[in-house]
Amino acid sequence: MSNTYTQGMLRDGALEGKVILVTGGGTGLGKSMCQYFSELGAKLVITSRRQEVLDATAAEITEATGNEVLAISGDVRNYEDVERVIQTAYDKFGQVDVLVNNAAGNFVSPTERLSANAFNSVIGIVLMGSVNYTLALGKRWIADKHKGSVLSVVTTYAWTGSGYVVPSACAKSGVLAMTRSLAAEWGHKYGIRLNAVAPGPFPTKGAWDRLLPGDLKEKFDPANRIPVKRNGEHQELSNLCAYLVSDFSAYVNGEVVTIDGGEWLFGAGQFTGFSAVTDEMWDMLAAMRAGK
Repeated sequence: MSNTYTQGMLRDGALEGKVILVTGGGTGLGKSMCQYFSELGAKLVITSRRQEVLDATAAEITEATGNEVLAISGDVRNYEDVERVIQTAYDKFGQVDVLVNNAAGNFVSPTERLSANAFNSVIGIVLMGSVNYTLALGKRWIADKHKGSVLSVVTTYAWTGSGYVVPSACAKSGVLAMTRSLAAEWGHKYGIRLNAVAPGPFPTKGAWDRLLPGDLKEKFDPANRIPVKRNGEHQELSNLCAYLVSDFSAYVNGEVVTIDGGEWLFGAGQFTGFSAVTDEMWDMLAAMRAGK
Protein backbone atom coordinates (compact mmCIF):
# COMPACT_ATOMS: atom_id res chain seq x y z
CA MET A 1 0.00 0.00 0.00
CA SER A 2 1.49 3.35 -1.03
CA ASN A 3 1.62 6.25 1.37
CA THR A 4 -0.60 8.46 -0.77
CA TYR A 5 -2.54 9.26 2.38
CA THR A 6 0.40 11.31 3.65
CA GLN A 7 0.03 13.71 0.71
CA GLY A 8 -2.26 16.69 0.27
CA MET A 9 -5.58 15.81 -1.32
CA LEU A 10 -7.14 19.00 -2.69
CA ARG A 11 -6.02 20.96 -5.73
CA ASP A 12 -3.87 24.08 -5.37
CA GLY A 13 -5.87 27.17 -4.45
CA ALA A 14 -8.84 25.18 -3.17
CA LEU A 15 -9.22 27.53 -0.19
CA GLU A 16 -8.15 30.73 -1.96
CA GLY A 17 -10.10 33.73 -0.70
CA LYS A 18 -11.27 32.09 2.51
CA VAL A 19 -10.49 33.37 6.00
CA ILE A 20 -10.49 30.51 8.51
CA LEU A 21 -10.48 30.95 12.29
CA VAL A 22 -9.07 27.97 14.19
CA THR A 23 -9.22 27.66 17.97
CA GLY A 24 -6.31 25.73 19.43
CA GLY A 25 -4.51 26.39 16.17
CA GLY A 26 -1.03 26.85 17.59
CA THR A 27 -0.10 23.25 18.34
CA GLY A 28 -0.83 19.62 17.53
CA LEU A 29 -3.57 18.67 15.10
CA GLY A 30 -4.78 22.25 14.92
CA LYS A 31 -1.37 23.39 13.72
CA SER A 32 -1.26 20.62 11.11
CA MET A 33 -4.68 21.62 9.78
CA CYS A 34 -3.67 25.26 9.63
CA GLN A 35 -0.51 24.44 7.71
CA TYR A 36 -2.55 22.64 5.05
CA PHE A 37 -5.29 25.29 4.93
CA SER A 38 -2.60 27.88 4.31
CA GLU A 39 -0.96 25.74 1.62
CA LEU A 40 -4.33 25.72 -0.14
CA GLY A 41 -4.50 29.52 -0.12
CA ALA A 42 -6.52 30.37 3.00
CA LYS A 43 -5.77 33.27 5.31
CA LEU A 44 -5.75 32.13 8.91
CA VAL A 45 -6.70 33.40 12.33
CA ILE A 46 -5.31 31.19 15.08
CA THR A 47 -6.10 31.55 18.74
CA SER A 48 -5.25 29.93 22.07
CA ARG A 49 -4.11 31.18 25.45
CA ARG A 50 -0.34 31.36 24.78
CA GLN A 51 0.65 34.24 22.52
CA GLU A 52 4.28 33.15 22.17
CA VAL A 53 3.24 29.73 20.85
CA LEU A 54 0.80 31.31 18.42
CA ASP A 55 3.41 33.77 17.17
CA ALA A 56 5.90 30.96 16.50
CA THR A 57 3.30 28.92 14.60
CA ALA A 58 2.13 31.92 12.60
CA ALA A 59 5.67 32.77 11.56
CA GLU A 60 6.41 29.16 10.63
CA ILE A 61 3.31 28.80 8.47
CA THR A 62 3.71 32.16 6.75
CA GLU A 63 7.34 31.42 5.95
CA ALA A 64 6.35 28.07 4.44
CA THR A 65 3.32 29.22 2.43
CA GLY A 66 3.57 32.99 2.01
CA ASN A 67 0.01 33.46 3.28
CA GLU A 68 -0.98 35.66 6.20
CA VAL A 69 -1.64 34.20 9.64
CA LEU A 70 -3.10 36.39 12.38
CA ALA A 71 -2.23 35.14 15.88
CA ILE A 72 -4.44 36.38 18.72
CA SER A 73 -4.35 35.01 22.26
CA GLY A 74 -7.59 34.53 24.14
CA ASP A 75 -9.52 32.15 26.35
CA VAL A 76 -12.36 30.33 24.58
CA ARG A 77 -14.24 30.20 27.89
CA ASN A 78 -14.39 34.00 28.10
CA TYR A 79 -17.05 35.45 25.79
CA GLU A 80 -15.43 38.89 25.83
CA ASP A 81 -12.17 37.32 24.64
CA VAL A 82 -14.08 35.50 21.91
CA GLU A 83 -15.71 38.69 20.66
CA ARG A 84 -12.35 40.51 20.78
CA VAL A 85 -10.64 37.82 18.70
CA ILE A 86 -13.44 37.84 16.12
CA GLN A 87 -13.46 41.65 15.90
CA THR A 88 -9.67 41.70 15.47
CA ALA A 89 -10.01 39.15 12.67
CA TYR A 90 -12.62 41.30 10.91
CA ASP A 91 -10.49 44.41 11.38
CA LYS A 92 -7.57 42.61 9.72
CA PHE A 93 -9.24 40.63 6.93
CA GLY A 94 -12.72 42.14 6.61
CA GLN A 95 -14.43 38.76 6.99
CA VAL A 96 -14.29 35.29 8.52
CA ASP A 97 -15.69 32.49 6.38
CA VAL A 98 -15.00 29.38 8.42
CA LEU A 99 -14.77 28.52 12.12
CA VAL A 100 -12.92 25.40 13.26
CA ASN A 101 -13.72 24.51 16.88
CA ASN A 102 -10.55 22.62 17.74
CA ALA A 103 -9.55 23.80 21.23
CA ALA A 104 -9.57 20.86 23.64
CA GLY A 105 -8.72 19.73 27.14
CA ASN A 106 -8.88 16.28 28.69
CA PHE A 107 -7.94 14.14 31.67
CA VAL A 108 -7.61 10.36 31.70
CA SER A 109 -8.66 9.56 35.24
CA PRO A 110 -11.15 7.64 37.36
CA THR A 111 -14.02 10.09 37.52
CA GLU A 112 -14.22 9.96 41.32
CA ARG A 113 -10.66 11.30 41.46
CA LEU A 114 -11.56 14.45 39.51
CA SER A 115 -12.31 17.68 41.32
CA ALA A 116 -15.28 19.79 40.28
CA ASN A 117 -12.81 22.34 38.92
CA ALA A 118 -11.13 19.72 36.70
CA PHE A 119 -14.52 18.65 35.33
CA ASN A 120 -15.57 22.26 34.76
CA SER A 121 -12.28 23.06 33.02
CA VAL A 122 -12.84 20.44 30.33
CA ILE A 123 -16.52 21.35 29.91
CA GLY A 124 -15.56 25.02 29.72
CA ILE A 125 -12.90 24.60 27.04
CA VAL A 126 -14.51 21.95 24.87
CA LEU A 127 -18.24 22.63 25.11
CA MET A 128 -18.57 26.26 26.16
CA GLY A 129 -15.59 27.31 24.05
CA SER A 130 -17.26 25.81 20.99
CA VAL A 131 -20.62 27.33 21.94
CA ASN A 132 -19.08 30.76 22.51
CA TYR A 133 -17.32 30.91 19.15
CA THR A 134 -20.21 29.36 17.22
CA LEU A 135 -22.74 31.78 18.69
CA ALA A 136 -20.57 34.89 18.41
CA LEU A 137 -19.50 34.25 14.83
CA GLY A 138 -22.87 32.80 13.80
CA LYS A 139 -24.72 35.91 14.97
CA ARG A 140 -22.33 38.05 12.94
CA TRP A 141 -22.83 35.91 9.85
CA ILE A 142 -26.60 36.11 10.24
CA ALA A 143 -26.48 39.89 10.58
CA ASP A 144 -24.23 40.15 7.51
CA LYS A 145 -26.19 37.52 5.54
CA HIS A 146 -22.92 35.60 5.15
CA LYS A 147 -23.17 31.85 4.54
CA GLY A 148 -20.27 30.71 6.69
CA SER A 149 -19.50 27.22 7.91
CA VAL A 150 -18.41 25.63 11.18
CA LEU A 151 -16.33 22.50 11.60
CA SER A 152 -16.01 21.04 15.10
CA VAL A 153 -13.57 18.38 16.22
CA VAL A 154 -15.34 15.79 18.37
CA THR A 155 -14.57 12.13 19.06
CA THR A 156 -16.21 8.75 18.59
CA TYR A 157 -17.06 8.49 22.28
CA ALA A 158 -19.27 11.54 21.77
CA TRP A 159 -22.02 9.01 20.90
CA THR A 160 -20.88 5.95 22.83
CA GLY A 161 -19.59 7.58 26.01
CA SER A 162 -16.39 6.33 27.64
CA GLY A 163 -15.15 5.67 31.13
CA TYR A 164 -12.11 7.55 32.40
CA VAL A 165 -12.73 10.55 30.12
CA VAL A 166 -16.21 11.44 31.33
CA PRO A 167 -15.83 15.26 31.24
CA SER A 168 -14.58 15.07 27.65
CA ALA A 169 -17.35 12.65 26.66
CA CYS A 170 -19.98 14.98 28.11
CA ALA A 171 -18.48 18.00 26.38
CA LYS A 172 -17.91 16.40 22.98
CA SER A 173 -21.42 14.94 22.90
CA GLY A 174 -22.74 18.44 23.56
CA VAL A 175 -20.70 19.85 20.68
CA LEU A 176 -22.03 17.12 18.39
CA ALA A 177 -25.63 17.86 19.44
CA MET A 178 -25.06 21.56 18.79
CA THR A 179 -23.62 20.76 15.36
CA ARG A 180 -26.58 18.66 14.30
CA SER A 181 -29.15 21.02 15.80
CA LEU A 182 -27.77 24.19 14.22
CA ALA A 183 -27.15 22.44 10.90
CA ALA A 184 -30.92 22.09 10.68
CA GLU A 185 -31.87 25.44 12.21
CA TRP A 186 -29.25 27.76 10.72
CA GLY A 187 -28.83 25.74 7.55
CA HIS A 188 -32.49 26.11 6.69
CA LYS A 189 -32.85 29.75 7.69
CA TYR A 190 -29.47 31.24 6.84
CA GLY A 191 -27.47 28.82 4.69
CA ILE A 192 -24.87 28.30 7.41
CA ARG A 193 -23.38 24.80 7.40
CA LEU A 194 -22.13 22.92 10.47
CA ASN A 195 -20.24 19.63 10.40
CA ALA A 196 -17.91 17.66 12.66
CA VAL A 197 -15.05 15.21 12.44
CA ALA A 198 -14.45 12.42 14.94
CA PRO A 199 -10.76 11.47 14.84
CA GLY A 200 -9.31 8.31 16.27
CA PRO A 201 -5.70 8.19 17.46
CA PHE A 202 -3.52 10.81 15.76
CA PRO A 203 -0.40 11.05 17.92
CA THR A 204 0.68 14.51 19.02
CA LYS A 205 3.59 14.79 21.39
CA GLY A 206 2.05 17.24 23.82
CA ALA A 207 -1.35 15.59 24.21
CA TRP A 208 -0.07 12.02 24.25
CA ASP A 209 2.67 12.78 26.75
CA ARG A 210 0.07 14.24 29.10
CA LEU A 211 -2.52 11.50 28.62
CA LEU A 212 -0.12 8.53 28.51
CA PRO A 213 3.13 9.43 30.30
CA GLY A 214 6.18 7.18 30.54
CA ASP A 215 5.82 3.67 29.12
CA LEU A 216 2.00 3.82 29.08
CA LYS A 217 2.13 4.81 25.40
CA GLU A 218 3.58 1.38 24.60
CA LYS A 219 1.32 -0.57 26.98
CA PHE A 220 -1.85 1.09 25.71
CA ASP A 221 -0.85 1.78 22.10
CA PRO A 222 -4.20 2.37 20.33
CA ALA A 223 -2.81 0.87 17.12
CA ASN A 224 -3.26 -2.55 18.74
CA ARG A 225 -7.05 -2.22 18.48
CA ILE A 226 -7.32 -0.52 15.10
CA PRO A 227 -8.28 -2.79 12.17
CA VAL A 228 -5.93 -0.97 9.76
CA LYS A 229 -3.15 -1.64 12.33
CA ARG A 230 -1.73 1.88 12.57
CA ASN A 231 -2.40 5.31 14.00
CA GLY A 232 -3.53 8.16 11.82
CA GLU A 233 -1.25 10.55 9.96
CA HIS A 234 -1.88 14.26 10.51
CA GLN A 235 -2.19 14.83 6.76
CA GLU A 236 -5.13 12.42 6.58
CA LEU A 237 -7.10 14.46 9.08
CA SER A 238 -6.00 17.71 7.45
CA ASN A 239 -7.24 16.42 4.09
CA LEU A 240 -10.66 15.61 5.51
CA CYS A 241 -10.97 18.92 7.34
CA ALA A 242 -9.86 20.89 4.29
CA TYR A 243 -12.56 19.19 2.23
CA LEU A 244 -15.25 19.92 4.82
CA VAL A 245 -14.37 23.63 5.06
CA SER A 246 -14.09 23.98 1.27
CA ASP A 247 -16.86 24.69 -1.22
CA PHE A 248 -16.45 21.14 -2.55
CA SER A 249 -18.51 19.99 0.47
CA ALA A 250 -21.36 22.46 -0.09
CA TYR A 251 -23.95 19.65 0.10
CA VAL A 252 -22.58 18.24 3.38
CA ASN A 253 -24.42 19.64 6.39
CA GLY A 254 -25.02 18.24 9.88
CA GLU A 255 -22.64 15.33 9.33
CA VAL A 256 -20.02 13.86 11.63
CA VAL A 257 -17.28 12.01 9.75
CA THR A 258 -15.37 9.35 11.63
CA ILE A 259 -11.71 8.92 10.75
CA ASP A 260 -10.29 6.26 13.05
CA GLY A 261 -9.29 3.26 10.95
CA GLY A 262 -12.33 1.35 12.24
CA GLU A 263 -11.30 1.60 15.91
CA TRP A 264 -14.66 2.34 17.49
CA LEU A 265 -16.49 -0.29 15.46
CA PHE A 266 -13.86 -2.87 16.39
CA GLY A 267 -14.37 -2.08 20.07
CA ALA A 268 -18.16 -1.97 19.76
CA GLY A 269 -18.55 -5.42 18.22
CA GLN A 270 -19.30 -8.08 20.82
CA PHE A 271 -17.18 -10.74 19.15
CA THR A 272 -14.44 -8.76 17.42
CA GLY A 273 -12.00 -9.89 20.12
CA PHE A 274 -12.13 -13.28 18.39
CA SER A 275 -9.46 -11.98 16.01
CA ALA A 276 -7.05 -13.44 18.57
CA VAL A 277 -8.32 -16.96 17.83
CA THR A 278 -5.78 -18.91 15.76
CA ASP A 279 -6.58 -21.08 12.71
CA GLU A 280 -5.84 -24.17 14.79
CA MET A 281 -8.35 -23.12 17.43
CA TRP A 282 -10.98 -22.44 14.75
CA ASP A 283 -10.35 -25.97 13.42
CA MET A 284 -10.88 -27.38 16.92
CA LEU A 285 -14.13 -25.40 17.33
CA ALA A 286 -15.39 -26.61 13.93
CA ALA A 287 -14.59 -30.17 14.85
CA MET A 288 -16.44 -29.84 18.18
CA ARG A 289 -19.52 -28.47 16.40
CA ALA A 290 -19.39 -31.40 13.97
CA GLY A 291 -19.28 -33.77 16.93
CA LYS A 292 -15.93 -35.21 15.97
